[in-house]
Amino acid sequence: MIPFPLRTLCRFVFAPLIIICIIRPAEAERINQEGRILGPAPIVTTPILFNTAQADVIVSAIQIFPITSAWNEDISRRPVLSNSTAMINQIKVDLSSSRQTLRPFYEMNYVLVPDNQPRVTIPFLDYPDESDLDGGTFPSGRYPIPSIQPIETWPKDQPGLTLQQWQMDVNNSGGDRHGIMVAPGVGSIWETWQMKLTQNGWQASNGAKFNLNSNALRPAGWTSGDAAGLPMFPALVRYDECQRGMVEHAVRLVVVKTRREYIYPANHYASSIPATSVNYPAMGQRLRLKASFVIPDSWTIEEKAVLRGLKKYGGIVADNGNFFSMSVCPDDRFSSSAFSHLSSIDVNNFEVVQTTGPNEGPRSPNPPTVNAGADQNVSSLTGTLSGAVVDPSGTATVQWKLYSGPGAVTFGNPNQANTSVSFNTSGTYTFILSADDGTHSVAYDAVIFNVQPSATPTPTVTPTATPTPTPAATPTPTATPTPTPTPTATPTPAATPTPTTTPTPTPTATPSPTASPTPSTTPTPTVSPTPTPLPTATPIVRVSVSPSQIVEGADAAFVVTASAPVSQPLTVNYFMGGTAKQGSDYNLSGMPGQITIAAGQASAAIVLHSIADHTRERSETAAVVLASGPGYKLPKRPRAALTIVNGP
Repeated sequence: MIPFPLRTLCRFVFAPLIIICIIRPAEAERINQEGRILGPAPIVTTPILFNTAQADVIVSAIQIFPITSAWNEDISRRPVLSNSTAMINQIKVDLSSSRQTLRPFYEMNYVLVPDNQPRVTIPFLDYPDESDLDGGTFPSGRYPIPSIQPIETWPKDQPGLTLQQWQMDVNNSGGDRHGIMVAPGVGSIWETWQMKLTQNGWQASNGAKFNLNSNALRPAGWTSGDAAGLPMFPALVRYDECQRGMVEHAVRLVVVKTRREYIYPANHYASSIPATSVNYPAMGQRLRLKASFVIPDSWTIEEKAVLRGLKKYGGIVADNGNFFSMSVCPDDRFSSSAFSHLSSIDVNNFEVVQTTGPNEGPRSPNPPTVNAGADQNVSSLTGTLSGAVVDPSGTATVQWKLYSGPGAVTFGNPNQANTSVSFNTSGTYTFILSADDGTHSVAYDAVIFNVQPSATPTPTVTPTATPTPTPAATPTPTATPTPTPTPTATPTPAATPTPTTTPTPTPTATPSPTASPTPSTTPTPTVSPTPTPLPTATPIVRVSVSPSQIVEGADAAFVVTASAPVSQPLTVNYFMGGTAKQGSDYNLSGMPGQITIAAGQASAAIVLHSIADHTRERSETAAVVLASGPGYKLPKRPRAALTIVNGP
């Protein structure tokens, strides 16, 4: 992806849980071998035990070895080994009659540590010459061992014992006692076995360090915590992935007997049986669950997650033991019946595949590459996906898929790198572009579309102005001038006649100075009364689905729509119906049973991802049925159904 020049990147910091957002240059999405976006790389600042929600968040965001690693290799299409039947028979014959089925054992656990975890000196008592000392002085290593270091089988199979008691093995139980430390920041794993805390400190038989970001092997002939010289951490069945419904890697398998040979990715053997006895498995031998095995719908989500993983990624023979078994984290969140059905699966349900070498399969030259293009702001309900695919083989299948988003989308042609896409509602959508040539790891890249259609402006009606009356001016009163008196002449004395009244002449007024006009008074505007708001109508909420039919492995969106945009976030309740089963046939986005329509919006989407289980079965249905809740009403048929067609 070539996104905007700068993007906000949130890194998850755990000490306790803090989220830090920074701005950094754009970079491609981190997408794992299963096509799952991992998000920002986590930072660990304090030791965290495996059986916690914090550990789930961190480990689910780690790329555990490159996508080209043998642990992450899709072997579902690998050819069967010519002597597969004979080898499976040998594996079964070596087992006692009561143990000829797959057994899940609660074994290895781990602790996540920060990059600066203080180092502890740990002597390696049995195989120091085949140990990674990592800064220590022979025969001791310097490993980042925290005080909460868990030891194999705790706590699930060690009821009544505290962690410290099991660290010290107060009951002298013995056993393999593997210990694993994982530092996601620097990308390192440290693994030991027969690890024990004594009065003098920690000790172990052997120590091995692995680089999470590399396919590099240990020196040829060196052992590790596994007899095959392999790492154990990438092979463990973990709680977080089981809850997602898919184990995304190969598991660790134990058989009774192996021959004196190792094949990639193993680099150590532990047997006296000659290498020429080719019907015995070698260390590193690859098995898978047959595609014809039908995974029952009634089995637990953990069992179905394991079996899907065994069909796609298989298992790698890593040790000798008394069972045909695989390793599960001893997480006390697993129920007592989480894996109980697996012990009914006979060894004959497995087959041996032809393995690939260090420069074969996903590690061979010239893999396909994809670029999903730049993130986009889209101002309409249509857009263009502008991807690019480099396919040296010329045979890769190209596909666009909706990874997440608030509504349904329609592609012009999902199998072309450049194609149109239309949306049924605004919001943020993430798309993934992939290219699969059947040999290499699937190439993935993601792009984000921020869809915010420009609103069509409503014509503004210019009202006719009401003339403002000019108020009548108040006349300025005319000042009455003070008359200038005319002096009376003194009469000449004479006989006094009847006097004649001399009229007083009207004086000429002295003009007054011009008065300043009184300013016109501004009339007080008429205030329109505030209308009494009408009560808000309760929205009616409906659900639709698009497309109405998909093939296993594809996505569909159930769109929940209100009859009008909501002024406040509206949470709508729902439940799932139909013949398909959540967790085994499909997964859903968001919070189970609830979908929230954001304020100002009229819809939100539940994205259904159907699971390609490679099992021959009839088409199934999945339905979203809306349930009543506060703040909305339901129509007579609050339901939408989708048909999931069986894949190839």
